[in-house]
Amino acid sequence: MQAIINGKIVLPDRLAEGCALLFDEKIQGVVPAAQVPAGAKVIDAAGGLVIPGLIDMHIHGYLGEDASDGSFEGIRTMAEGVAKNGVTGFLPTTMTVSYDELNAAFDQIRRGMRQSLQDDWQGAQILGVNAEGPFINPAKKGAQAGEHIRPGDAEFLKANLDVIRVFTIAPEMPGNMDCIREMAGRTLISMGHTAATYDQAAAAIEAGVGHVTHLFNAQTPLMHRDPGVVGAALTDARVSCELIADTFHVSRHLFPLVSRMKGDKLVLITDCTRAGGLEDGEYTLGGQPIFVKGIECRLADGTIAGSVLKLNAAVRNLLANTSLEIWEAVNAASLNPARRIGVDAAKGSLEAGKDADIAICDADFNVRRTILGGRTIYTA
Repeated sequence: MQAIINGKIVLPDRLAEGCALLFDEKIQGVVPAAQVPAGAKVIDAAGGLVIPGLIDMHIHGYLGEDASDGSFEGIRTMAEGVAKNGVTGFLPTTMTVSYDELNAAFDQIRRGMRQSLQDDWQGAQILGVNAEGPFINPAKKGAQAGEHIRPGDAEFLKANLDVIRVFTIAPEMPGNMDCIREMAGRTLISMGHTAATYDQAAAAIEAGVGHVTHLFNAQTPLMHRDPGVVGAALTDARVSCELIADTFHVSRHLFPLVSRMKGDKLVLITDCTRAGGLEDGEYTLGGQPIFVKGIECRLADGTIAGSVLKLNAAVRNLLANTSLEIWEAVNAASLNPARRIGVDAAKGSLEAGKDADIAICDADFNVRRTILGGRTIYTA
């Protein structure tokens, strides 16, 4: 038995102070500090925040590695790197590349899913894959490679349902609505890199789309006579929305609007590239050169190309620019994504019976310790 004391414990609906979090491989519960069992191994949070391990359901790369490379060691490096940001679970996210490259990447992610359950794994758990493309609209491809764009392919997706937790599709493209209908209920379908009208987006939601890829980016905007994909996403309570809360992809002044409208359907993501955790310079994304300066990642023509955001920083940015309670901001990077990818029975919050996936942070969400399944995998 282990006990975290002297911390502010972030639960799904409140902040527990003067308490201890008890756990072994699973969360045992929250008790008054005076009731820590004798013999428990004590971890002193030193007045910091005790939060559920964060879950990044949309991250392409980190520390020079990219999920689309098809490298197991690359996936391991990503897992170990993001653990330092309080992340205990993530979906390595592929790009619009060839089927051969996708299959190779999926195979290594499968391997990582198995390996990350082992006791010697020192990174975040690999929970599956997010396939961002290749079923997108060339007009809204952003930093994706146009030559590999394909029509929606339900057979390809069904052949990989053991690993795919979410995929992105542009519903207005020929044949893609049929793919949406075929895949409805099988996995999470996300609408993105799309020029859909409001009516097309609404029809796609009715057909089975339940999620929107990086809200506002690479999709039709909210206009007063043409609400577009953004209008459909914000106004339909069934749909969850990703937000890259780096204050660059989306203005911080919109954070309050999005958080009020989406509530527990708001999911913070990083959309991080291989440049994450590294210095400014030139890198690649989906085989294309990208240029990183500060919080900005762009192609040579200026097109925005992913981010270098850390998920703990996204929580900090959301909290700083809204009136959300601390647990609501944390939920957006833990419980909310856990629900959307169907792992919330075991992950996403510090509730008794769930996996002991925990991060200890200071008041600014700088991570001091990360715990996966009761094992410390990172200490500052």
